[in-house]
Amino acid sequence: QELWFFFSSKPSSTMSDSEYAIESADAGASSTIPMEAGQIKKGGYMMIKGKACKVLSISVSKTGKHGHAKCNFQAVDIFTGKKLEDMVPSSHGTTVPVVTRTEWEIIDIGDEDEVTLMDEAGNQKTDVNLPSVPAEMAQDIRDAWAEGENQVTCSVQAAIGLEQIISFKKESE
Repeated sequence: QELWFFFSSKPSSTMSDSEYAIESADAGASSTIPMEAGQIKKGGYMMIKGKACKVLSISVSKTGKHGHAKCNFQAVDIFTGKKLEDMVPSSHGTTVPVVTRTEWEIIDIGDEDEVTLMDEAGNQKTDVNLPSVPAEMAQDIRDAWAEGENQVTCSVQAAIGLEQIISFKKESE
């Protein structure tokens, strides 16, 4: 039994430009980036169990018989304040969330805790609610804003597709 193979020297079909079209709304920016576990520092950010976390402490154990030092991370979820723990060999890769912080002025606070914000350029943002963590912060913001009597600015932290008000400041007259 013989098998014959024939190879064509020219491709049978060419890919059109439309097959290369990559649809992306965020200009290629990713919500997380890969990083070696040993490169993450205290106070930095990392993903643990799908949550964006701020690293509180790192302890590194000695290399075992297989030669990997292990990093034990104690961290807190940046949106809920919940403590999380993770252990990763220092040479292994993990993911780090891209965390941004922007300043906004509160224009309105609705009955359902939805907030209307405006930045310095006059752009409005209406997809943020008053924070649920810590519990008293939402009421503190309402009190400071006093139904629009006072000018209040807030910081909105964004990561992995989530946004939350993390701090606020009542502007002095």
